Formats: sequence, structure tokens, C-alpha cells
Amino acid sequence: MAVIGLDLGGTKLSGGLFAENGELLFKDSCKLEKRTGDEVGLLIQEFVKYLLGEAAKIKITVYAVGICIPGISYHETGCVWAPNIEGWENYPIREKIQDVVNKDVKVIVDSDRACAIFGESWLGAAKDCANVIFLAVGTGIGAGIIVNNQLVRGAHDIAGAIGWWALDTPFQEKFAPCGCFEYHASGEGIAKVAREILASDKNYNGILSKKNIDEITSHDIFAAYNENDDIAKRTIRTAIMFWGMAVANLVSIFDPEKIIFGGGVFGPAIKFIDDIYEEAKKHAQPISIQKVKLEASQLGNETVLIGAGYMALKAIECFYKP
Repeated sequence: MAVIGLDLGGTKLSGGLFAENGELLFKDSCKLEKRTGDEVGLLIQEFVKYLLGEAAKIKITVYAVGICIPGISYHETGCVWAPNIEGWENYPIREKIQDVVNKDVKVIVDSDRACAIFGESWLGAAKDCANVIFLAVGTGIGAGIIVNNQLVRGAHDIAGAIGWWALDTPFQEKFAPCGCFEYHASGEGIAKVAREILASDKNYNGILSKKNIDEITSHDIFAAYNENDDIAKRTIRTAIMFWGMAVANLVSIFDPEKIIFGGGVFGPAIKFIDDIYEEAKKHAQPISIQKVKLEASQLGNETVLIGAGYMALKAIECFYKP
């Protein structure tokens, strides 16, 4: 018995075949290459058929497909909103996948933040945790939240979209496209903050001044930080402040056992967890902040894909969680 797990990102589709014990039997990926709308849907359909072919080669039967998307998954309809994919405002991805698999194969769709916490709960740092949060910081920011062993979805399947948290005043129009928190402390946000400082500091002649200001990325900021660059240090201090406030809010609202950090930024930012905790202590409920543990993801770049596989396995009646 096996399932397919799919991780749809903004630029790449990854997928794998999972055995019921979590073993990844086969994995591959392909680039979206600026596809939009139904072009992405067709790519996913072809990729699912390809994975079904690989399953047939090793003589295993696929019973379910789980796919995670970067945005909102409407649980009842199987439609999704993915802001990074043009034409996916209410895209029927569950129906599209069901069209290319046997009618008895279950197709499950959810958000990447939900799959991240599913993955860590199954095989990673959140094992045996009934109250736990995955804080995903990459191009954007989101949180997968489990309370009393249940995923928090909200009334409209949008719970966990914490990139929109208001953590700074006054409101500025530049926050409108992505949210205040995400503007300051996502991967793209870190680059934006550094560019703003760089544009305003006419006396700066450090590492970042050697680069085209419009091409500076968060990777450049972390590299410059390691070289003791002033603008990089100011930018990272700002991000730590925002990450700390976010942790404080999550702790005060949900009282979790753990907050697990993942996504592309954590990565290089994982060394700042102690600093984030110290910042969080300034704002959080004083008893719960002493009890929570902040940890790095144990699954790294595979977290969301593993969560998609878990989601598919969970949908099968004969699946039992180890």
C-alpha cells in the first residue's frame, strides 16, 4: 500500500510515493516555469500520472493522493486560492487530480502550513505533542496550529495566515499586499527592509553596496551578517524583534508545548532561536513562555511533502499512525 504526496510551491512541484510507515519510496520534482491557471493544473495531472507509473514499476498500489498548496484550501469543495499562481483564485484542484486517478483513490487538499505541522507531528519535532505550532518563514509567513490534537482551520479555512498580523504602527500602504509581519520578517521582507535602509543610508559602503539594490535577497543579508555588515545586522535585529513578537502572541493565545521553526529562512536564521526567545519573553504571558520550547524543524525541506503524504495516509481507513 502506498500514497502520493505533492508539495506545490510558487516555482516548483515536488512529489513522492510514501509507504504506510512513512518511508519515501520515490521522489521527483519539476519546475512550474511561469505556468498559470490550467497550465499548472495540467502539469500536476501529468506529474500524478508519472508517479502512478513509478508505483506500477515497483508493484505497489496507490490508494490516496495528498497535495498541499501555498495559500488557502477550501476543505469542503477541494478548491484553492494560491496567490503566487495566476488564475488560481478558486481553482478546483481536487477535481483535476481525481480526473486522472481511479475513482476509488482518495484525493485530499490542504494548505502548506497545515501539511508542515502534519509532517512534524508524524515524523518530526512535534511527535507526541497535543498542542504545537509550526512557524513557517519563507517567501511568506504562515503557522500550522494544532490545539488538543486538532488542526485549527477557522470558519473559512484561513486560520494560521499570521503574515497579516499587525505588529507595527501606524499602518503603511506598503503592508497592504502581504501584511505587516510578512513585510518585515519573511524572506522577501528581510530583503525589502535591507533595501530601504540601503537606499536611505548615503554613507554606507559595505558589502551590500557592491550589489544591485533591486537584486538583493535574504541570502545576501545572511551572508553579509556573517561578515559583520552593519545594514545586515540592523535588518536581522528587526526580523528577530518581529519573530519574537509573533512567538509571544502565539504563546499567549494558544499556550503550546512547542513552536517549531521551518521554511527557507530557518535555514540560516535557526541560530537566532535563543535571541527570538529572549525577545518573546518581553511580550508573552509570563508563565506559558517559561514552559514552551522553541525548536528547529527536524524534517527541513521535506516537512511539507511528508505532511502531504501523511494527510493522504490518514485518509485511508486502514492507516494507523505509528
